[in-house]
Amino acid sequence: MLPSNPFHRWLPPSLFAFILTTAAMAAAQTPPEPARPSAQFVETLHAEYERGEYQPHAPRESRWLDKGERYTVLEDSAAKHGALDLVAYDTATGKRSILVSAEKLIPAGQSSPLRIDGYQWSADGSQLLLFTNAQRVWRQRTRGDYWVLRLSGGQLTKLGGDAPASTLMFAKFSPDGRSVAYVQANNIYVQDLAGGAIRQLTHDGSADIINGTTDWVTEEELDLRDAFRWSPDSASIAYWQFDQSGVGEYTLINDTDAPYPTIFRYRYPQPGGTNAAVRVGVIPTQGGSTQWIDVPGDPRNQYIPRMEWIGDSGELILQSLNRLQNTNRVLIASASTGQTRLLFEDKDPAWVDIVDEFQWLSGSASHRKTDLLWLSERDGWRHAYLVSRATGQARLITKFDADVIEPVLLDEAHGFFYFLASPGDPIRRYLYRSRLDGTGTPERVTPADQPGTHGYHASPDGKYALHLYSSATHPPSYDLISLDSHRVVRSLLTNDDLVQKENAIDPEPVEFTETQVSDGSKLSTFVVKPPNFDPAKKYPMLVYVYSEPAACMVEDMWRFTHLKAIAREGYVVVSFDNEGTPAPRGRTWRKSIYRQIGLLNSAEQSQAITAFEQSHPFIDTSRVGMWGHSGGGSATLNEMFRYPGQLRAAVASSPVPDERLYDSIYQERYMGLPSDNAKGYQDGSPISAADGLAGRLLIIHGSGDDNVHFQGTEMLVNRLIALGKQFDFMDYPNRTHALREGPGTTVHVETLRFRFLEEHIPPGPQ
Repeated sequence: MLPSNPFHRWLPPSLFAFILTTAAMAAAQTPPEPARPSAQFVETLHAEYERGEYQPHAPRESRWLDKGERYTVLEDSAAKHGALDLVAYDTATGKRSILVSAEKLIPAGQSSPLRIDGYQWSADGSQLLLFTNAQRVWRQRTRGDYWVLRLSGGQLTKLGGDAPASTLMFAKFSPDGRSVAYVQANNIYVQDLAGGAIRQLTHDGSADIINGTTDWVTEEELDLRDAFRWSPDSASIAYWQFDQSGVGEYTLINDTDAPYPTIFRYRYPQPGGTNAAVRVGVIPTQGGSTQWIDVPGDPRNQYIPRMEWIGDSGELILQSLNRLQNTNRVLIASASTGQTRLLFEDKDPAWVDIVDEFQWLSGSASHRKTDLLWLSERDGWRHAYLVSRATGQARLITKFDADVIEPVLLDEAHGFFYFLASPGDPIRRYLYRSRLDGTGTPERVTPADQPGTHGYHASPDGKYALHLYSSATHPPSYDLISLDSHRVVRSLLTNDDLVQKENAIDPEPVEFTETQVSDGSKLSTFVVKPPNFDPAKKYPMLVYVYSEPAACMVEDMWRFTHLKAIAREGYVVVSFDNEGTPAPRGRTWRKSIYRQIGLLNSAEQSQAITAFEQSHPFIDTSRVGMWGHSGGGSATLNEMFRYPGQLRAAVASSPVPDERLYDSIYQERYMGLPSDNAKGYQDGSPISAADGLAGRLLIIHGSGDDNVHFQGTEMLVNRLIALGKQFDFMDYPNRTHALREGPGTTVHVETLRFRFLEEHIPPGPQ
């Protein structure tokens, strides 16, 4: 029986009955509520990203003193809640003393001590330079306020005169301890500590002329921010200058912070476009004109990624990298005349890596620098060489078939070079040492019973090191060790409580293995399985991807908390490091991706998925998904577009859909110039293969991304619309590439990503 018709004046009974019947049928066919991440998963996100409950602790701001006889560290003050004391420890005995208590850091007229964001000692240890009120500049908090504390008498003085708050950058003591130099508004200043007089050394700083710091792309891709150096005699400062005029200007639009949109513009060079002109000059600290260094070549088509003084104040050493980044010239320059001579040249058919530090042997009582430590892949491995200052000849000192991952210490007093390496085991890092005379083969110093990833901060005298150790099962721990024997002098800090916390998420151990692809290469692989895993059942698989030359994903270190939380939802989580990732597997492995980003990496990721499915029958091949961020977002798009049907669903966040839109240094390093590799740029860009989209795709991007611009994603959106392809999309207003700004953002992004994957790839065994 139908209910009475309340609309009998307007609807005839037959139509009313039809409406009721249709509504009933629709109600009966309403799909069930889609899958959602569990409340437990969301709570883990809040605990990890907002409350920091799974974040390991580390010693705060450690510094060596007296060549290694003491070290200092910031510790919570027992006398003043929420403040920090600067504490010194005798390295040999462990005797503790408070060098600077929190009470000494209270400025006149204030009641609270300064919040310390960083500190440095004067050469004689009598003064302390404090960095506070730090503000973020692009990636790091490098702009703030600086104070000097004179330990005798406790006088605390703020630097910068009447400069606005948080506008000073990279302040550092002169070697004689009488002055501090800093950058403010793209100019360099020197302030005398006796009397406080301030001298402005450069006067042409502007939005386009940058003195003492760097332009956007140099900071991002060459990791250069602090761009001036005191001479050893304190009489001069060598500095970089960047002229950005003519560089393409990018515009970011902020739609939400004011009633009308606001505009922010900055210089951002794209592949093949105009770069900033860079040069290095030397200026007297008492004021005067700059002596520019004569670096051969076009200043707009080369980079000067590193520069330092050589021992005395007469000469500088610098690296001059051509625009293609396949030739690195090491130049020695006269500080007084600006003339240069070539010391050494490193070349590679693909690209060369810059050497981060200039480390020298002294060789005699005069301490004149005689031999430069250099890392090069010229023989197929990243090896260490000593380059003679007199002849420019390079002598190999690491004679083994393995890569030097990172220098630790050039210990001339004891005749050793300490470095990180991992022969035949690319997912781990250990301490090795070679003899400086090149005899013998490198020997491992890290004990054999500590598999995982190790890091070392060696004392200047070569006797001790602060040792960091972690693995997938061992949270970061910190010890003071004797460097040559690796004997533990004392334990400094452990994070043992994290083991129980992580096991409560998922007690299944992380597995490390290798996956073979079609050319025979074996890709490092990790596997995270859900709790109570049953190999007789079928599980969905989620692939976490990056795949580009900037980073590896498969490393045996403490980094799996959020992946275990995902696995607990009922997934097998895997990751593959394809050829072209920066693993310590030799030059051929790393350089194989040259001029084919987007092609080689997506092909090997696809092959690895297939090979893993075939070798692991517990994978449900109908329930496979992928997610990645930045280069991993690009790889996710390429996998979806180029290998349709392999993935059921995927999430790409902050991707580069068109390689022609990313910055010049990164893209040209690995792809060459667009003018000579136009096909490579086009073929490797996900947007070129968008017609292959099959399956469900979610694209995420922040509209305030200064690194990988929102523009590329908008162009991809238009392309997919034109192709008639359905997809999902989320814009995070004004968020940068990190997608973390604003309350709740990180948790929201993670929840969105895995709500989407769970909706389209049902979790759990079948």
